[in-house]
Amino acid sequence: MRQPLGILISSFDYSPVAEDEFHDWYDLEHIPERERVPGFLLCRRWIGVGVPKVSLNTYDLASVAVLGSPGYLAIGYENNSPWTRRVGWRCIKRLRFEGELIAPCDRLPPPDAGGLYVYAANVEPRHDAEFSAWYDEEHLPAISNVRGVLCARRFRATRSTHLHVAVYHLETPDIAVTAPWRQSFDTPRAQAALGRALDPVATLCRRWVIPTTGWSTATPSPPSSGR
Repeated sequence: MRQPLGILISSFDYSPVAEDEFHDWYDLEHIPERERVPGFLLCRRWIGVGVPKVSLNTYDLASVAVLGSPGYLAIGYENNSPWTRRVGWRCIKRLRFEGELIAPCDRLPPPDAGGLYVYAANVEPRHDAEFSAWYDEEHLPAISNVRGVLCARRFRATRSTHLHVAVYHLETPDIAVTAPWRQSFDTPRAQAALGRALDPVATLCRRWVIPTTGWSTATPSPPSSGR
């Protein structure tokens, strides 16, 4: 039986480190390292909307087992590079999620989405079936029909601080403030399910694109001359 697709999501507040070095580390080392690992299918960087020092990164995987493969173990966990230890380990962790795709099955996101919304939550075991049924039966079908929502998927953790994560790829971040979007979270069933959520973490992001001129689209100031 084929293993379900997997995902790795990591989110940081990178305010403790120099902004120019943070972006250089991700763009020049961290993402390219992972793109070379067999089973990493799509690696994307995102920056928080309204909270520009929040970084969120999505790594779509052939299966979550890729995170235990020799290729990943050679660069991950205790084998992180010196640059990762100097920069990444100093950032404030918001979310790290490793999980399997639950619904819809076997769907990768579009590579050119301009926005992303990620919602992570825990649920008490006695409410888990109700929470999952709301997502699968009502929410995902409804929000997938909202104009500008390119892909809406639900994952269950294999290793994480949060059991459930929903990932929405959007044409632009503005989709998440439209009336049809809000209505999909405002039904009686949605309110009941979301009322069961514990430790929720919600992040609205825009796609990070490596600037072609200057240094950063997030900050107009030039980088500092030193490290």
